[in-house]
Amino acid sequence: MINKILDKVGSGGVWLAALSCTACFPALGSLASALGLGFLSHFEGIAVNTLLPLFASLALLVNFYNWYQHRDSLRGVLSVIGPIAVLLTLYPLWQYNWSTYLFYFGIIWMVVMSILDIVKPIKEAVCKV
Repeated sequence: MINKILDKVGSGGVWLAALSCTACFPALGSLASALGLGFLSHFEGIAVNTLLPLFASLALLVNFYNWYQHRDSLRGVLSVIGPIAVLLTLYPLWQYNWSTYLFYFGIIWMVVMSILDIVKPIKEAVCKV
């Protein structure tokens, strides 16, 4: 249960940090303004440099642990794609023009996988003796 909560905290934290960077991600900046979260732009430096990698790393670690615990390869690979895409965008791929699209894909994929975990959770392995 704690793993699911930490996964949702990681995904939500990435979204919150991304919404505060209006210059980095213009589409999310306009979404933040439309939602009344324009005040988050004051925290842009902290959000992008500290919170975004922290929450993406938390989501990645929790998803790796869940992959190890449940031994479901397909769901494991699908669940780590989003945080890896976000972290790759933040560090080695930031200089490329297409990296913003990779970032958008990563955060949307994290939300899709979080919803899938709620709608269709992984079944516990049953040992037949």
